[in-house]
Amino acid sequence: MARKKHLKLEYTVTIIIIIAIIILIFPFDFTSSAQANFITRWTDKYSRLEYMFSVINAHESEELLSSLKRAKDSAARERILINLIQPYFRIHKEKLPKRYSVKFLNKTKVPKSNLYYFEDIYISENGMIVGIKDFVNTNSEEPMFIMMFDINGILPPNTWGKDIYGVNIYEDGIEPFGAELPINELKKDCSAFGTGVGCSYYYKIGGGFNE
Repeated sequence: MARKKHLKLEYTVTIIIIIAIIILIFPFDFTSSAQANFITRWTDKYSRLEYMFSVINAHESEELLSSLKRAKDSAARERILINLIQPYFRIHKEKLPKRYSVKFLNKTKVPKSNLYYFEDIYISENGMIVGIKDFVNTNSEEPMFIMMFDINGILPPNTWGKDIYGVNIYEDGIEPFGAELPINELKKDCSAFGTGVGCSYYYKIGGGFNE
């Protein structure tokens, strides 16, 4: 009986050693894997957005601009945009749980006074969270709207630059947040010391996360 226990202990120790060797030889970072998945999903989402707005600009650009100019207020302008993107994202307004809170990459909470805080939130058919903010722009160089996409929905990390990304919507197309920044500022913003907002563009051009 003692011999069997001794053999069982030897087998257990051997298995633990083998597992440890495998981990050392083939390290696997679950955080990095999740981030890579988020980035892939974001770049795919952005491609879909580009296609959507290219179709809108090709067929409905003049009518869209006229409708936006005739709109009485911000809510009416937002409804126009929602009706346009509805066939592509199938979104609906829904009250989010109180635990849903958005953070910057540097782990600070996004305050309500911040440009990148979104009050108007929608949930898409696949659980993705979509935020919309309207602007009464004075010229074509300023965005008409900005949008955020939490591609992981209400699940964590709910953080800009991880599972949250965004775009500026202009009269003639869209642009990821951060596209106006030089590469050195993008790197800084897309790091543990930045907001993560610029990651929307940085990852699109092939940048990597900077610890």
